Parts: sequence; structure tokens; C-alpha cells
Amino acid sequence: MIIIETISFSEAFKYPFKVPQRLLYILLLFIPIIGWLALFGYAVRLVNEFIEGRYEGLIKLDFMEDLKLGFMVFLKALPFYIGYMVILSAAMYVNETLGSILNLVLGFFVIPMLAVNFFRKQTVESFFEFDVLNVVRDNLGEYIVTILKQYALVIIFLILSIVLVGIPAMFFTNSIFVANMYGRLVERKTDSGL
Repeated sequence: MIIIETISFSEAFKYPFKVPQRLLYILLLFIPIIGWLALFGYAVRLVNEFIEGRYEGLIKLDFMEDLKLGFMVFLKALPFYIGYMVILSAAMYVNETLGSILNLVLGFFVIPMLAVNFFRKQTVESFFEFDVLNVVRDNLGEYIVTILKQYALVIIFLILSIVLVGIPAMFFTNSIFVANMYGRLVERKTDSGL
């Protein structure tokens, strides 16, 4: 069993700048659909790196493989997001405030961990493995700190967007803290057979 350390805020901040030329991968955003899917596949691979506790720097983009991965993961995610939108729309229809609160709660406590689980397993079913949310419930304080650190990192990179480097840094570290927590608390439990 590999022990994955908790990533520090400073290490997460430095991560995208360890191989700075790879920040240019963000330019794929200017290629509609194909570039977006390749970046999505790349982001899935990054999350898996984070889960495994590897933070040497941005990995190399493999355009065709990342494009295929991005396309397949996008298709597999559709059932979950369609269901999510139906539930939110129904809640908004009943009461707009209720819909907003539900969106906030799901976006903070549910979606991040389910998304990381989905990126790890890459099956339609993995987005519906609500058992993984037991990690959130059982480690609520740590989870809240993890999400707050993620938001703080996003805010710092938003400020750095003034000089453009913040945009790719924010994109490529989008789930770094949640993926680290998943690797430590979900994968470790699975690996040790707990």
C-alpha cells in the first residue's frame, strides 16, 4: 500500500509552474469541440495523477489519446449531468430558493467527490456510487477545509489571470485537493481492504 501525503497549499500553488511550457496546453480551448475534448481527457489524467500522489509537474499531453479519453468520459458523464439538471430544474420549479440551496449543497458536498470518483473509474456507474460520499460524511471537517483550500487556490489563480498564467493554472489544478483526499481516504481504504 502506498501512503499518499496530504498536499500542502504551497505545493498545490507551485504545481502548474513546475513545467511552465505545458501551461500552453490551455490554448486548445481555442479549438472548438476537439480541443475542448482533448483538454477534458487531459484533465481526467491529471486528476488520476493527483489521486496517486504524483505532483512532479504537468504531464505531457497526448492529443489523440486525450481526445479519445475526453470524448468517452464526456459521453459516460451525460446520464449523471442530465439527471442532475432534471433534479435542479424540478427544485427550481417548486421554489427558486430551494433550487439555489440544493445546487449550492450538491456543488459543495456531493459533486466534487463524485466527479473525482468518476474520473478515477471512468464508468457510468461510478458517478452514481454514492457510497463514496461516506468519506465526506466521516471526514466532514477535513472535507470542508479541502474544499475551502480549493476555492482559495482558484481565487489566487483568478487574480493571476490578469497576467494570463492564472487561467491555465486554475484549469489544471481544478480538483487537486479533492483528488488528493480521495487518494488518501478512498483508494487507501480500497487498497488495504478495509
